[in-house]
Amino acid sequence: EPKCGFSHKVVEILKQEKVDFESFDILSDDEVRQGLKVYSNWSSYPQLYIKGELIGGSDIALEMQKSGELKRILTEKGIIKEETLEDHLKSLISSSPVMLFMKGTPDNPRCGFSSKVVNALKEEGIDFGSFDILTNDEVRQGLKVFSNWPTFPQLYYKGELIGGCDIVLELRNNGELKATLSE
Repeated sequence: EPKCGFSHKVVEILKQEKVDFESFDILSDDEVRQGLKVYSNWSSYPQLYIKGELIGGSDIALEMQKSGELKRILTEKGIIKEETLEDHLKSLISSSPVMLFMKGTPDNPRCGFSSKVVNALKEEGIDFGSFDILTNDEVRQGLKVFSNWPTFPQLYYKGELIGGCDIVLELRNNGELKATLSE
């Protein structure tokens, strides 16, 4: 239980990065609190160490997280595993119960098929997440292999591929789309 906002921020960053970590309450031991300032040549707390190396305080940890540097260091030091493309795809697919991989965004579809699927979902009142495959070639190519489905859009429900435009429109026309996406 952090006793200051800066410590709380570092704890949250480590949790977001899925890091198992230990902590020491410097308020419980004045000798350690004062000695660590001298040892590290760092006058404030919290102090984040990775494998015995001082990384910095909360501002530095936050900047490193935003830039991706923290994840890189944690991976290099063997603290966390590097995310594979398959792990990344699974994470994206499960980021929303109904997930649409499309060209463009729901507000600005960049192809007719994506536009038709967006309209079908909206007409049925179905909430959905989306990912613009035009923004990431690795995801676009990887998803074709992962799903064994060569075209976009691709609609997923609870991590399972439903299909592309033709299947979504067929489900809607048969009155089965909403039921399929809420089982």
